[in-house]
Amino acid sequence: MKRNHIIALVVIALLVGALMVTIQDASTYATFEMAEKKSPETVTVVGQLDLDQPITFNAQTSMLRFTAVDKDGERSVVYFNQPKPTDFERSEEITLTGLSSGDTAFFAQDILMKCPSKYADEAKLSAE
Repeated sequence: MKRNHIIALVVIALLVGALMVTIQDASTYATFEMAEKKSPETVTVVGQLDLDQPITFNAQTSMLRFTAVDKDGERSVVYFNQPKPTDFERSEEITLTGLSSGDTAFFAQDILMKCPSKYADEAKLSAE
């Protein structure tokens, strides 16, 4: 084999290996039930904040505690060891990345919020 062929094969093998690793690490959205089964694996859960349940924040320990409801309607207590995000209660949807404790608690490492659109009120007014 020529030297160029060997280099090309090595490059192709590296690209295929990188692709396989990327595919295996691609995260999909889970429910709280799936998160319990995958414990201690990090998962991403999409849901909504349960405003009927209390939201508590302990400033001394920087611990936020709230209840979330996933897409299947399952509730879980969520602990987040960082300050409460601004306008947290107004979020339409929350994306939680973290670990399940194996029971009804979820320990979030990261929270992304989908906040209400500032254009929603303008769209309603223009439709009327």
